[in-house]
Amino acid sequence: MGYELVKIGFAKNERVFSALNRLGFSMKKAQNLCDKGRILDSSAGTLAKNELFSGELFMIDYVCYPKGLKPVFETDDFAVFEKPSGICSHPNGRNSPYNMYDEIWHLYGREACVAHRLDAETSGLLLVAKSKNSAKELKALFEERKVLKSYLALVRGDLRSAGLRQFCAENFDEFFGKLELLSDFNGFVIDKSMSLGPLAGHTKQKMEINPKGKRAITLLRILEFLENSTLVECYPLTGRQHQIRLHLDSVGHAILGDPLYNLEKSDIERILDNKMSEPERVAKTGAKRLMLHAKGLVFDFKGQHYEIFSAKEF
Repeated sequence: MGYELVKIGFAKNERVFSALNRLGFSMKKAQNLCDKGRILDSSAGTLAKNELFSGELFMIDYVCYPKGLKPVFETDDFAVFEKPSGICSHPNGRNSPYNMYDEIWHLYGREACVAHRLDAETSGLLLVAKSKNSAKELKALFEERKVLKSYLALVRGDLRSAGLRQFCAENFDEFFGKLELLSDFNGFVIDKSMSLGPLAGHTKQKMEINPKGKRAITLLRILEFLENSTLVECYPLTGRQHQIRLHLDSVGHAILGDPLYNLEKSDIERILDNKMSEPERVAKTGAKRLMLHAKGLVFDFKGQHYEIFSAKEF
């Protein structure tokens, strides 16, 4: 699975980009493929776009190996999948393992793409655009904060002990559209700015609370108290990377199973390198996976109102 060498045709003593154009690639696409070193000869040598060449042409291309995952909701413009935990939303490098694009491109072709992303260990609803036009419009909804997302999180300890501030809608006028959808919301708010942390290597994507960073706001509703843990419903009004994970960790109640927050660097590296056993991970983090689930998506698109909810929890 992932990117493989695929035979695409022959060149007949002609410029490589011209041969690609004859084989059905647009001039822009042909030149882009050559510039990225993805067009090769039979000995796996890269070919320049203006090079005169005769012989078999090969391309480094993504080969889908679908497992039969089907959307749980679908229109002509988009589909919604239940992404399993442990599966990346998109290809991860040239030797990418199975990911959601194995299903997406198999079903809808190469113009289809995810409209947003979920962390690999986060399960739940993933919105997929079926075309370039719908991708542009759907991604704009997320960028303009016009999609209300909800998550379930299972966190360490009793969240009541965090002393969280009660939410008051009057303090968040800029999010009025989303708050209309939360008219009956009765819960708490974490309003803490955040930025990318200073660590490198495996932890280079770890975020940190930073008053000089970008504002991040998460609404929380406590659903259930369990033994040494709390089930929480989360609404990120902003969409920062790792926002829910960092916010909950910042108030002393990290999400169970989190491989990045509330851990020593050595343990983070062992988990991400798959060198920590499942029993040890459960002992250190409280669960064998990140206990975060994308539960709901609410948005308007092309004059239609959509409220899509997961039938699962974790």
